[in-house]
Amino acid sequence: MACLKILAGSPDAGKRDIRHRTSNRPRPSDTLLAGPGLPLRQDDPVPTADSPSDSTTDPAAMREQYRSERFTEDTLAADPMQQFAHWFRQVAVGGLLHEPNAMVVSTATPEGRPSSRTVLLKKYDERGFVFFTNYESRKGRELTANPYVSLLFPWHPMARQVIVTGRADRTGRDETVAYFRTRPHGSQLGAWASPQSTVIGSRDELLARYEELAARYPEGEQVPAPPNWGGFRVVPETIEFWQGHENRLHDRLKYVREGDQWRVERLCP
Repeated sequence: MACLKILAGSPDAGKRDIRHRTSNRPRPSDTLLAGPGLPLRQDDPVPTADSPSDSTTDPAAMREQYRSERFTEDTLAADPMQQFAHWFRQVAVGGLLHEPNAMVVSTATPEGRPSSRTVLLKKYDERGFVFFTNYESRKGRELTANPYVSLLFPWHPMARQVIVTGRADRTGRDETVAYFRTRPHGSQLGAWASPQSTVIGSRDELLARYEELAARYPEGEQVPAPPNWGGFRVVPETIEFWQGHENRLHDRLKYVREGDQWRVERLCP
């Protein structure tokens, strides 16, 4: 494994990365579909071990060839947060992703049982990455018991991923309340209506809770931030930048924190 100290550098030139499609599968629409989607069909069974292969739905037949600029050590920023800001700006202004701030947050119990879910990044700066949640949700409880976490930004249209590992600490109450005030009125009510990750009898029960809160706090009236709702700031210990290439010879450059500096390692794909 090759590694070197990165003391200075500059972001890469920012040319758009292109994936060469080897399949005839349709591209996703720019518009999100609403409603329940296609109805369940009886001819959509779960495959068995001896089922014949279907080229349109066989995961093993789904392949992409990535064609992009090389991602090398001499193009890296000295600081991983600067490199993240550069890539994040590219994906945000490029218009290729509906929610470029969507990330997979993976947590684990003290016994090592993992769980993952998609969460929206709400802030990043030199201190780390911030998201907000119900502290009594599954991820909130797991982070309270075991603060080590992984974040994955899956920017597939640009053939890129960013993987962060580190420790999640709760944000201060003032920071939580300040962000809560920026949320749409309905989202503020939803934070009170939904005891996240708990079992509920029906959707009607959830809607009834919401309507009760909407009557208590009509549009324009300030909704207080729930006491069990707030932010986590993930302080990174490692940040890996992954760039796809042809023949699966991808570039993987990983920053590893060492005190107040960062070491960069190149990983085999």
